[in-house]
Amino acid sequence: MDILLETRRLILRRFAESDAGHLFALHNDPEVMRYLNGGKPVPLATIVEETLPWFIRSGFYAAIEKSSGDFIGWFHLRPPQGGPADEPELGYRLHRAAWGRGYATEGSLALIDLAFGELGARRVFAQTMAVNLGSRRVMEKCGLRYARTFFPYWPEPLEGWEQGEVEYELNRADWHPRSAPPPGSADVLDGDRPGGAGGRGKEGERRQGGHDQRFRAGADAGTDGRYERRLHGEPRSAC
Repeated sequence: MDILLETRRLILRRFAESDAGHLFALHNDPEVMRYLNGGKPVPLATIVEETLPWFIRSGFYAAIEKSSGDFIGWFHLRPPQGGPADEPELGYRLHRAAWGRGYATEGSLALIDLAFGELGARRVFAQTMAVNLGSRRVMEKCGLRYARTFFPYWPEPLEGWEQGEVEYELNRADWHPRSAPPPGSADVLDGDRPGGAGGRGKEGERRQGGHDQRFRAGADAGTDGRYERRLHGEPRSAC
């Protein structure tokens, strides 16, 4: 198991070919995908041939619940292609069974600390639909602040598209290392996660490098998920 980091309740590890079934189940839950592709089914062939290979070579990490050993979703931390190498995007997507248990916040805080504490990040940001209040709450709990609302082109608009997308950010100067949320705390993930937080567009993308490396901007990536409206059958990469 190629582990990136551990928190009190989670293990974040790199993806492997054996994770195809895990991704297929997660990415075919209509509620999980509500703010990502409108809940449309994603073919297994897409997962096996496109999504999973992309995740394996990029800055995406499987989230494993320590107490059960179960796959509960994934997180990502990687710079957008063509963007500054020291400004990674944070994202997550979790099974519904993991919602409301603080996992999105716990994993995100650990990745934020990793970004600033070890990987030389100057800024961490996350994006989601403006109507995805659950993901916005997670971002706020992690110390990210509202930065802007923007209106990208959507070839297949989802419910709430007219309110646009929002971006939250945390700059190095405002970062303070934080431990995982105490027992009993919970995040509310409405529909994700992400997407939790993350850019809209494809199902995986650019490479973050590694736990012992500084960020590399889009080294092994395709297009930038914040602007590419549809790829691999799944319009949004995270939130």
